[in-house]
Amino acid sequence: MSLLVYLSYFFFISEFVLMLSKRTKKSNTSKRGDKGSLLILWLSVLIPLTAGFFIINFGFGNFTGIFYYYAGIIIFAAGMIIRWIAILQLKKSFTVDVSVNKEQLLKTDGLYKRIRHPSYLGLILILAGISVSMCNYISSLVIIIPIFFAVLYRISVEEKLLTEEFGEKYKNYKKTTKKIIPGIY
Repeated sequence: MSLLVYLSYFFFISEFVLMLSKRTKKSNTSKRGDKGSLLILWLSVLIPLTAGFFIINFGFGNFTGIFYYYAGIIIFAAGMIIRWIAILQLKKSFTVDVSVNKEQLLKTDGLYKRIRHPSYLGLILILAGISVSMCNYISSLVIIIPIFFAVLYRISVEEKLLTEEFGEKYKNYKKTTKKIIPGIY
């Protein structure tokens, strides 16, 4: 089995552990508002990634190059590092479902000083890395496009809830940061 497959398993296991351990507890929640975004996010990862691995077996859109394989592995690793640093920086405030804890403060330092959603940047990089390592144009498109739109939906749901909870403080924070790509978007 290739390194790519092992890394994909590692990614799924880490996300599954997060899903089990970082769900919002109702007694500690100030506001909730997932609006199905967790399910959409999971489906936009599972289905396209499965399809991507399936497509490479047909050979349509395949290209060769050890450079792309290892570049994808590096992108994957960068994504995992960014995602986990973002999660660890949020500490108890990180949940897999969109909610705000009663004691939660607005995080504006660390990775959050430049971008509002670094864990989603990490997620996109993880999946981009896997898709680049597949060395298949079609698989890359099948994986990247759905996750990008699912993340944008999730961000809109999250930002609406954060604006309701933190008001002007969050609106001002949005003026000084980008959503997911520092200095760009």
